[in-house]
Amino acid sequence: MQSLFDSVRFTRGKAMKNRFMLAPLTNTQSHADGTLSDEELHWLTLRARGGFGLVMTCASHVQAVGQGFPGQLGIFGDQHIPGLSRIAAAVQREGGVAIAQLHHAGMRAPKELIGTAPVCPSDSPKHGARALTLQEIDEVIEDFARAAKRAELAGFDGVELHGAHGYLLCQFLSATLNQRSDAFGGPLLHRARIFYLIIEAIRARCRPDFILGVRLSPERFGVQLLEMREVAQGLIDTGELDFLDLSLWDWEKEPEDAALHGRTLMSWLMELDRKHTRLGVAGKIHDPSDAQRVLEQGADFVILGRAAILHHDYPARLAADPAFKPTRPPVSAAYLAQEGLSPPFIHYMHNWAGFVAP
Repeated sequence: MQSLFDSVRFTRGKAMKNRFMLAPLTNTQSHADGTLSDEELHWLTLRARGGFGLVMTCASHVQAVGQGFPGQLGIFGDQHIPGLSRIAAAVQREGGVAIAQLHHAGMRAPKELIGTAPVCPSDSPKHGARALTLQEIDEVIEDFARAAKRAELAGFDGVELHGAHGYLLCQFLSATLNQRSDAFGGPLLHRARIFYLIIEAIRARCRPDFILGVRLSPERFGVQLLEMREVAQGLIDTGELDFLDLSLWDWEKEPEDAALHGRTLMSWLMELDRKHTRLGVAGKIHDPSDAQRVLEQGADFVILGRAAILHHDYPARLAADPAFKPTRPPVSAAYLAQEGLSPPFIHYMHNWAGFVAP
């Protein structure tokens, strides 16, 4: 039986020292220009020091117009490299694999934040978004690749493409949001084309041992489970990915599609022919028993979000005490401050119902 403290080796690059990954968590702690703050560095460094085998940044936007929330970490300009270098060095100093998540909010970029209409695969009057031109799609692909190169120059071990949660890459996958009739719309393979082109561009630009992953959410946001399973398999089959980060919301839940009920959402994805690609699972993994069962049901590593907010040293605590019982919310603002969250991050956490005590 796999242990949570077994190492995880990827096809390329550095191995994880255990099977715990820090989820890419929105934290609103960066400066307005996207440069790193000491508060965000402190938050990430604590998780690396607390034993997480892989520490991922929050979603880092690859274009200024791709910003999805205030205080978001940027990776769209060389001015961000010094701060990114501090993150990579801090994580690696603690023995962790350092990964930057690359992101574009697409139609979910607030107009008041980016100063112009957001973009989308197709016009979306509901969201006040306009369709990208073919030239702009080429620019998006190029900017993802440039961002990956910045991460490499900053010393990161690799990057993850944020293809989940209704952001731009996920919008391309949606047959409802993506109404294009060109090479980027219509059949599923065309809707997924942007992923393949970005991956190809990153592999051409970055060193051979650079780790590359993709985050996918297999349902909601206009995407369908069986299609997303097909997308995942296609990306695996390229041989260019080192891992898939599967964001399930709840690892024990059944699919949203009633026709697929009777088994868990996770089970549908564990049937993938993963070849040499590692699969990580996120979604309400709280207790160590949850994490162990996720491994037993086929995942290669577990991805902690809320549990990692509550315990910066979750892996270290479990290693020291097999009977470790993580705290459950609600918790006080003072408790969160002790766990390395700054006031803006604590303020943001009030958006999560029942997480912060009144």
